[in-house]
Amino acid sequence: MLRNRLRELRARHHFTQVELAKIVGVTRQTIGFIEKGEFSPSVTLALKLARALECDINELFWLEGEEEDEK
Repeated sequence: MLRNRLRELRARHHFTQVELAKIVGVTRQTIGFIEKGEFSPSVTLALKLARALECDINELFWLEGEEEDEK
């Protein structure tokens, strides 16, 4: 399962779900579903999110079971 820290990084940048959704071109609901782990984004969307949040994609997404220092 794909895990993420989207909510944490979004809050760090003071973005609402609506603001981040507009930046990356999706709906607020999509951001919410990703944050809850109910939707895995495409590679393109994952890269857009990482760019918007000014982080490495591996900081934002990882596979469940991977240890922090393995990323």
